[in-house]
Amino acid sequence: MVLSASLAVLAVLAGCSSTPNKAPIEARDIKGGTGKPATPVPAPATPTPEVKPLPGAENAGKAGYYTVKPGDNLIRIAIDNGQSTKDLIKWNALENPNRIEVGQVLRVVAPGVDAAAVTTKSVPSAKVDSRPLDAKSTATAAAASAAASAATAPAAVVAARDSDEDPVWGWPAAGAVNVGFDEQRNKGLAFYGKAGDAVLAAADGRVVYAGSGLRGYGNLVIIKHNSTYLTAYAHNQTLLVKEDQAVRKGQKIAEMGSSDSDQVKLHFEVRKQGKPIDPAKLLPGR
Repeated sequence: MVLSASLAVLAVLAGCSSTPNKAPIEARDIKGGTGKPATPVPAPATPTPEVKPLPGAENAGKAGYYTVKPGDNLIRIAIDNGQSTKDLIKWNALENPNRIEVGQVLRVVAPGVDAAAVTTKSVPSAKVDSRPLDAKSTATAAAASAAASAATAPAAVVAARDSDEDPVWGWPAAGAVNVGFDEQRNKGLAFYGKAGDAVLAAADGRVVYAGSGLRGYGNLVIIKHNSTYLTAYAHNQTLLVKEDQAVRKGQKIAEMGSSDSDQVKLHFEVRKQGKPIDPAKLLPGR
């Protein structure tokens, strides 16, 4: 009886230790596919930022417009195109004239003006009178000049600068010319002198710049005489005029100095439609 019970227990244990039949295991991906790798999902594309064109870009290359280059500033662009900074600011609606960008396109000819006609005007050759004036003619000229100055009014100065007639020129300094015009190295005339010597307006006109914002020129005055001519007076120690002021030929506008220069001198330029020309061909004999 005991033996039978023992055999029964052994039979139960043997049955428990046997390996049961296992169901086959089927590999599935997370989407329920059978055995195939999941298709990678591309990352969302990063949007490309929109590049806005620079102001005036649609006018690049057109007559009467200028594309800003590295190193430019508004004063340089104005003088090189025979204009005032005030006009460039107005024509281009510049909110901050000290912030112009390389590649920006600026209008440099007044709206309504035929830019092609302006840029193709020829520079006429001027007579150079090298003969000394005798005492009689000098006195006559001085009297005529004094009479003309007395009769000139600011309204006449305004009318003169808006015309295309050549100005009546006078000397900007009392001394001799020490360095002549050279289009490559010296774009004007240099007059040496003493600090405080008078610097004179070479013709009637309007001051379009008075300051020291143009590198290499020191304290500078620029006068616009009409739609064609302007003059520049550089390296002054003192400026006696301000922007938008009407001036007359022979009026003292500054005192000679050495600002941004290695010696006391006046550097004097005449520009016709922005291009430097030899002032000696325009100034009267003396």
